[in-house]
Amino acid sequence: MERNVAQIALFAALIAALGLVPKITLAFGVPITAQGMGVMLAGAMLGARRGFLAVMLFLLLVAIGLPLLAGGRGGLAVFAGPTAGFLAGFPVAAYVTGLFVEHARLRPVGLRAFFGAVLGGVLVLYAFGIVGMSIALGKTIAECTGMMAIFIPGDLLKAGITGMLVAAIAKARPQVVGWAAKA
Repeated sequence: MERNVAQIALFAALIAALGLVPKITLAFGVPITAQGMGVMLAGAMLGARRGFLAVMLFLLLVAIGLPLLAGGRGGLAVFAGPTAGFLAGFPVAAYVTGLFVEHARLRPVGLRAFFGAVLGGVLVLYAFGIVGMSIALGKTIAECTGMMAIFIPGDLLKAGITGMLVAAIAKARPQVVGWAAKA
C-alpha cells in the first residue's frame, strides 16, 4: 500500500518537474511541453490504475493553485482555456497507456511501452485536446486537428523516449515495472 502511494506521488512530482522544462507557446495558445511525456511514463511504468491516480493527483494540485504546469500556471482558470481538453485527457491518456502495456502481448517491453504511449499519450490525448481547443477557440474540429499536426513529430519522439526509458528500467530493475515481470 505504502509503495503504491509513494509511486503515485513520485510520478505526480515527475509530471510537475517536467513542467520546469521551458515551454514554447504557439500562436493559438497551446504550449509545447515535456509534461505529456510524464503522463506517458506514468501509464507505462505504473499501469492503468496507478498511472491514472498519479495524473489525477497532479491535476488536483494544479486545481488548488500550485503553479505546476509549464510556465508556472495553475489554478482553476487553466481548466477553461485552450489547453483544458488536454488537461482533461491527461488521466485518460495515462490509463489507456497503462491498459495497453498491461495487456498487450508484444515484445520487447520497450516496444510495448512505445505503442502504449502512442495510443494513450498521443491518440487519446489529441482526441481530448482537439475537442477542448475547438470549444475554447470556437473553431471546427478539422481546423483544430490541422493546428495540432505540428505537434505529432515531437509527441512521437516523447513516446519513443518513454519506450526506451521503460525498457532500460525493466531490464535493470524489473520489480519496479510490475506489469513487465508478468510479460
